[in-house]
Amino acid sequence: MRALSLGWLAGVLWLQCRALLPDARVLLALCVASLLVAVVAVLVGRRLVRHRWLFHSLAFMLVGSLLGAGWSGLLAQQRLQFRLSPSLEGRDITVTGEVRGLPDLSRSGTRFRLHPISANLPDGAHLALPGDLSLSWYAEKEVIPPVLRSGEQWQLTVRLKRPHGLINPSGFDAEAWMLNENLRATGYVRPSGGQRIAAAPEWWQSPGAAIDNLRAAIREKIQQALSGKAYAGVIVALVVGDQRAIDQKDWDIFAKTGIGHLVSISGLHITMIAALVAALFHWGWRHSFFTHAALPLRLPAQKAAVVAGFIAAWFYVALAGFGIPAQRTLLMLGVASAALCSNRTPSVSRVLAVALMVVLLADPWSVLWPGFWLSFVAIACILYASVGREQGTGPMILPAPTEMPSSRFASFWAAAHTQWVVTLGLLPLTLAWFAQASLISPLANAVAIPLVSFAITPLSLMGSVMPAPCAGFLLGVAHAMLAWLAEWLRWLADAEWALWQAPQPGWGVFALATAGILWALGPKGWPLRWTGLLASLPLLLAQPEAPSQGFWVTAFDIGQGNALLVETPNHRLLYDSGPAFSAESDGGSRVLLPYLRARGIHSLDALMISHSDQDHSGGARSLWEGVRVGWLSSSLPADHPLLSGAPPSVTCLAGQRWEWDGVRFEVLHPTADALSDRKRFAVRPNAISCTLKISYRERSVLLTGDIEAPQERALLERARSALRADVLLAPHHGSGTSSTAEFLDAVHPSAAIFQVGYRNRYRHPKAEVIDRYEARDILPLRTDQSGAVRIEVDETLRIKPYRCERARYWFTESCAQQPYSD
Repeated sequence: MRALSLGWLAGVLWLQCRALLPDARVLLALCVASLLVAVVAVLVGRRLVRHRWLFHSLAFMLVGSLLGAGWSGLLAQQRLQFRLSPSLEGRDITVTGEVRGLPDLSRSGTRFRLHPISANLPDGAHLALPGDLSLSWYAEKEVIPPVLRSGEQWQLTVRLKRPHGLINPSGFDAEAWMLNENLRATGYVRPSGGQRIAAAPEWWQSPGAAIDNLRAAIREKIQQALSGKAYAGVIVALVVGDQRAIDQKDWDIFAKTGIGHLVSISGLHITMIAALVAALFHWGWRHSFFTHAALPLRLPAQKAAVVAGFIAAWFYVALAGFGIPAQRTLLMLGVASAALCSNRTPSVSRVLAVALMVVLLADPWSVLWPGFWLSFVAIACILYASVGREQGTGPMILPAPTEMPSSRFASFWAAAHTQWVVTLGLLPLTLAWFAQASLISPLANAVAIPLVSFAITPLSLMGSVMPAPCAGFLLGVAHAMLAWLAEWLRWLADAEWALWQAPQPGWGVFALATAGILWALGPKGWPLRWTGLLASLPLLLAQPEAPSQGFWVTAFDIGQGNALLVETPNHRLLYDSGPAFSAESDGGSRVLLPYLRARGIHSLDALMISHSDQDHSGGARSLWEGVRVGWLSSSLPADHPLLSGAPPSVTCLAGQRWEWDGVRFEVLHPTADALSDRKRFAVRPNAISCTLKISYRERSVLLTGDIEAPQERALLERARSALRADVLLAPHHGSGTSSTAEFLDAVHPSAAIFQVGYRNRYRHPKAEVIDRYEARDILPLRTDQSGAVRIEVDETLRIKPYRCERARYWFTESCAQQPYSD
């Protein structure tokens, strides 16, 4: 089973790295081939005397690989066979569907999941919509969206678009997540609203909807009891698994202190609830619950306790909405419970292998997320360093619910050893996924784990089901304890040494560090265990990658806005900071900071904000709160709110020049007269966009911001010769008011970058503008189609669209442009 599950994992990983899905016939052939290999392995294995175990292990790893790839591919084929046609995007569609899951309520409206039953166009034509829909019902003026309940059926007029996300190196892959969730289209409800055509069914008619509505009622109860409290969202997350109300600043604190795994219905909490219920039930069953039923004679108390604990765990996982991490723990508890009830004693490693197989069978996309790896690897590390070494291949020994450690010191030492093993064992994975590791995690978890697991979570659960007077008191106590914990964690996180940050490692460095960790966690008597830690030094001490000569420019896929990182061998400048998506999210926090952290970049020499429009300046404040910025250059007026608390700033002005590592930077616009006109005539911010030319030897890139035709003419009049560039950032995202023919002729680029949002409301870039570029053999690269684009300039010019560099079968947009080299 262990070899089969490892092979299955390898097959799933292979499939999830494919740019294209194999044909269904190929996938079926893989499944059939796996059965043939299994039969051959059994027949041949019977004749082997020596090395039979090794032969069977290798054979069943191959069987698992073939089955894992074939099964996962068939699931993906089934889920992707129906796609929303591009011709239906943005059109009014009347959909009748059933509300599912837990609707997300906010001040701007409601976001919810709808399972379509039927759909029609305004002319009556019937449509078959794929999968589930993720819809937003926005508040319009005084009209507040109705409260939705799971199981209700509604008829809605909606506008849809295909699943589409921002594609950046080290960024969150929203398209993969939507495929994992079977959300095959997103959209919003039209202002005309909708009509409820069926109420939520009774609980016995739809248990799933009943659980969702119970979760919604508990969430509302907690929010009312803790109205205005800072950590009400965390309490909600602990009880019903809904983390959407947790503030991003709190998430940052939890990440820095390494306790993010506790702020959810985690495996630890589920196991704790199961163990608590099992212990209580074990005690009650032994005493026949103070009756004369003689229950232990009918069923041993240990088996009854195990069943009761599993049922309690199932209910708690149901409260979590059957999230994937919770399902993994439930599966493992189920396998262990079934083994005990059947009087079998499987090894812990076999239980882990079975759980791995079941998870991958049900959800082959789970390998794309860090939670999968962190949870399974953490358990594997514990087995390797303790149980796995002593009895991992022998029977599974579970303590009776009433057993206690022999001494407090032994209990403390075991807990400390386990924490050390998990922290060290997860170090390579943590740096690979997050490019940072918390140095204060062991101390923070030593306090947070018992407090959250044995006090805050039980009090929150009891408060969520108790009647009003008791509920408010219990929830208030839980919140007070959580607030104290958060303040202590904030104090810990403020220490400069709280985090160790390093660039995300390559495969070679990762493998070396993993081998070293395994050596360091070896058994007592293992020679020179401490030398294993030396193998982690390349991982811990790695420096950010940088060009050896010339410069790189990374144009991010950041939606409708501008943000480009310019790197020389020893300096970095960010040109614009992307848009503000909402009050809680912007281009800085959502795209730029994750990328910089993944690269191990903790400071920028300069930040240039071309002008004040929100799609260019929206992420600036998040940016300089997350990384050190040397100085700011912008065309912002002196009284602009963004300059409050900003780094030392200067006004960008034509004629400014500087040089870094042989790379020349020159500001071409605005002039002093243009800035003066702004003050006198309230000129639009676009007209004074900072225009920057970056050159290395004979190669150059021109960044134009949002200049328009009048500014292009002014540049032609006073700096025509300076405009020549190999790559052009298309002015004003390719609007119809820019990119004049004369300007393009003067710049004469080989390629142009259009930073635009998918189906943006401005319809940038305009079709006639794209035609103008293509008529001059200028390669147009749109970030909504190509993802982030990297331009590498030294002796040659190389352009690398990220959707092509990392193509995956689930991408809505196929690779629009292949890498370019000149």
